Amino acid sequence: MKLFFHKLRHWEYWPAWLIYFPVSIPWIYYSIRSGSFFFFNRVNPGIRNGGMMNVSKMEIYKLIPEHYYPKTYLVKFGESLEPHFREVEFTFPLFVKPDKGLRGTLVKKIESPIELIKYHDEATFDYLIQEEIPYPLEIGLFYIRMPNQSFGKISGIVEKILPEVAGNGYSNLRQLMKDDPRLEMQIEALQKEDPSRLNSIPAKDEKFLCSPYGNHCRGALFLDQSHRITEKMVLQLDAICSQIPGFFYGRLDIKFNSWEEFEAGQKFQIIELNGALSEPAHMYDPRHSYIKGQREIFRHIHCMYRICRHHQQNGIKALDWKEGIRELKNHYQTISNYKSNM
Repeated sequence: MKLFFHKLRHWEYWPAWLIYFPVSIPWIYYSIRSGSFFFFNRVNPGIRNGGMMNVSKMEIYKLIPEHYYPKTYLVKFGESLEPHFREVEFTFPLFVKPDKGLRGTLVKKIESPIELIKYHDEATFDYLIQEEIPYPLEIGLFYIRMPNQSFGKISGIVEKILPEVAGNGYSNLRQLMKDDPRLEMQIEALQKEDPSRLNSIPAKDEKFLCSPYGNHCRGALFLDQSHRITEKMVLQLDAICSQIPGFFYGRLDIKFNSWEEFEAGQKFQIIELNGALSEPAHMYDPRHSYIKGQREIFRHIHCMYRICRHHQQNGIKALDWKEGIRELKNHYQTISNYKSNM
């Protein structure tokens, strides 16, 4: 009951359909004005469907200069893992995730070859193997650039604080997590991954990382750090994004060593880049109200429409109804496939 009321009081835990239902009104308006319900396809011409659905992460990585992201390998469903072991000397731990991702679904930290083989044998989808990034800080940075402008802007930054607890020397991990509603929601996931750890008793002041994933649905705390945006940071990011063909709108998830080094363009790597489906995740800061969140969603949808409108005027076509429905069906089939693997 306590957990229920915690979720009720904090809109960040509300169902996605409830958070995004109000945006259906401007979405319909923009669809009518642009002549297509699938107008979002125009926002990032270099990315399939603008980055809204059925998007291969590997195809996006190929658009980004290699030195900006960790070594990443695509494993197709049904193929053997053995050739990858022969060709690549994997360093553990590493991360695996579906090639067509969805809000952290089925992302897993892999500690050994045995765990990798197990994930491979159970996966019924293409997935990526990605080296761990050694930097301690993680952010989601939203980038927007109008096609007729030379420089873009950063519309918001969210810092992702991984969920952890400090031991007291006598309580087991399960009890420690129950003391924090945000962490209590992750007990079930940890129970599936490693049930024995929930019964372990951390020493006094010993830190335990409850989840190594910077995803809101996996327990990470999202803090709005938009006040850290500087002109130098914008120029650094713009220099990166200008090298990504056909990218104008989306969020870059980045790990880095320190804010000062990141601003100077040093010691950072891109975890991944997301297009039209990106959320302005800084809105999930617990200090922000539901109204503040709605304003951010509306602001970003409007920017996406303006970019699409400009591309439309320059001859870039949206998906027709038949293509759009086919892509939408494939998208939901992928989601259904993931649920069967959970």
